[in-house]
Amino acid sequence: MEDKNKLVVFQDKKIRRIWHNGEWYFSVTDVVQVLTDSDNPRNYWSMLKKREADAGIELSTNCVQLKLEAPDGKLRETDCANTKSLFRIIQSVPSKKAEPFKLWLAQVGYERIEEIENPELGQDRIKEYYEIKGYPKDWIDKRLRGIAIRQELTDEWKNREIKTEKEFAILTNEISKATFGKTVGEYKEFKQLQKNNQNLRDHMTDWELILTMFGEKATTDITKETNSTGFEECKDSANKGGNIAKRAREDLERNLGRSVVSKENFLPKGKDKKKIEDLG
Repeated sequence: MEDKNKLVVFQDKKIRRIWHNGEWYFSVTDVVQVLTDSDNPRNYWSMLKKREADAGIELSTNCVQLKLEAPDGKLRETDCANTKSLFRIIQSVPSKKAEPFKLWLAQVGYERIEEIENPELGQDRIKEYYEIKGYPKDWIDKRLRGIAIRQELTDEWKNREIKTEKEFAILTNEISKATFGKTVGEYKEFKQLQKNNQNLRDHMTDWELILTMFGEKATTDITKETNSTGFEECKDSANKGGNIAKRAREDLERNLGRSVVSKENFLPKGKDKKKIEDLG
């Protein structure tokens, strides 16, 4: 595996994990945050360990310290647990999400091993996920293509000294701001999405997805052609790629007589929302 550090999502919340000794290890504090919605999951985890220790149960023995990327982009020693150990830890956390989380955990742990042997399975599962949510087939095809183009761009950035999550976010915002006149955060607010746990691209229209792909593909090719290296040079290439997409958007809008920057989203309502939440 070229990139051993991964993020997975449970009910729109991100969980860090790392491939270690032939299996996935997950950030315990991320899991605690998902299960409890705690504003301070690190403190909750500390108190939980103390409470269980007082009862003669050492939860720490289920963990190993592994380096995961923190919000500031630095690698920090973090309590991590494999699937088996997390099942034990979850038993100590009172949460109505415990059972659906266990099912999800067992699934993602196994599926990733399958996908290493057959990468097409990963794409098939993503497609199935969007189909269950009710997205149109032609939209799903664009979304999957966009994921591939995004991956190509981020791989290129990684090879050009872009290291931290913050740098990736700034470069992504550079493309978005140039293309649509909005950063990712501003765009989410425009579409009435939650900033931290809803993926903007999952709520884009066809044209928004196409223009996003256009800007990112242009950025990738410009980055390669100019051999951009380091943050500032990659930022300049991102701006150029985004502006190419901007000009295409403006030309399209002149011919359509309307903006393609849309407030439309795919937020579920009523019974549909309950069905999706039950999926985990």
